[in-house]
Amino acid sequence: MAFDGLKIVCLESRRADDLASLLRRQGGDPFLAPSVKERSVEDHSVAFRLVEQLEAGEVDILICMTGAGLSFLKDVVSAQIPGERLGAALRRAAVVSRGSKPIPVLRALQVPVAELIPEPNTWREVVTAVARRVDTYGERRIAIQEYGRPNLEMNQALEALGAVVTPYALYRWELPDDVGPLRQAVRGLTEGRFDVIIFTSSIQLDHLLEVASTLGVAEEVEQVLKSGIVVVSIGPVMSEALRARGIEPDIEPQSPKMGAMVKAASLEANDVLARRNLARKG
Repeated sequence: MAFDGLKIVCLESRRADDLASLLRRQGGDPFLAPSVKERSVEDHSVAFRLVEQLEAGEVDILICMTGAGLSFLKDVVSAQIPGERLGAALRRAAVVSRGSKPIPVLRALQVPVAELIPEPNTWREVVTAVARRVDTYGERRIAIQEYGRPNLEMNQALEALGAVVTPYALYRWELPDDVGPLRQAVRGLTEGRFDVIIFTSSIQLDHLLEVASTLGVAEEVEQVLKSGIVVVSIGPVMSEALRARGIEPDIEPQSPKMGAMVKAASLEANDVLARRNLARKG
């Protein structure tokens, strides 16, 4: 098996079991440390305001950043707004879907997708697609269904196109209720008990370092990530977040998908470790 028993830190939350199963099939020994909890914002008026603006024809383009956000929207308004009405409201705007994850929710509501953002699904591809629509159709009133935190760079780039941008925060990322496994992961990193760490979202890195800070070992963990462990990034967005902290990912798949990431890591991780050990001896 490709991993040959390497010990792997997994910070994934929603798809943790799927990721662990893939890693075990490739001979890895995953340690699960869920790092993120998705929580609907307490102010539900945000969701109803978005529907009202859509129904009033005040939105030209709706950018759907995540499937989770759309699910929260549907769940929050369902007590007062049936699915048929929500679907009709969404159909009044040109829907831009960042990747495929929003598609199942949109399909269930019978909402067509005007623009499907291709891989690697970064905010830059979103801006490029919207720029085409601004130039072609003059669509400048843009609503954004945010993911777990604002993307100020994307918002500013859209505004530079002459667009009026209104973000809607339907959910936020928080630390999980039980941070025990995350604390164990931090201690294991500082004690050299892991060979590989996998990042699928930038918030995982933030929360890992936040917990490390509470334990007084944030600098130590950052140093481990820079030179003491094989760092696997799921794609360009994650790699950009790592590099912003001076951490160079060792492995990034050609396609930002979980299966492709596991396959690339299984094929390359041992070679990365061997090269690193050889360099140390030299």
